[in-house]
Amino acid sequence: MPKKKIQKLTGTQHLGTRYRHRDKIILRDFLALERTTLANERTLFSYIRAGIYMVLAGFAFMKIEVFSDMLWLSYSLFAFSALLIVYGFIRFSVLQKKLRVYYDAMEEEYKLEELAKKDKIQE
Repeated sequence: MPKKKIQKLTGTQHLGTRYRHRDKIILRDFLALERTTLANERTLFSYIRAGIYMVLAGFAFMKIEVFSDMLWLSYSLFAFSALLIVYGFIRFSVLQKKLRVYYDAMEEEYKLEELAKKDKIQE
């Protein structure tokens, strides 16, 4: 699936920018990235939880005899729950990929600092 189409489906067009933070990443920025990562995981688990509840509701509609002529409702709940879980995973992976850019930049800064310290020690 093309990147633009995924961004349109998941509502992450605003994350497509190639903004690079030029200043050194400080503790506050690192903690903000961690909070964003944790929020992203919480959101994924919410999508999964909602999908599981829909599956349970679908089974309940199948077992209740009053709704026996409305099996289409339970099957549509099954399909919608699967779509919801897939949507949650797509959103999670897109945002994790965007966050990985910042984590990689932090790791690169750290490695450069370590090399500079080693060069100072050798001199």
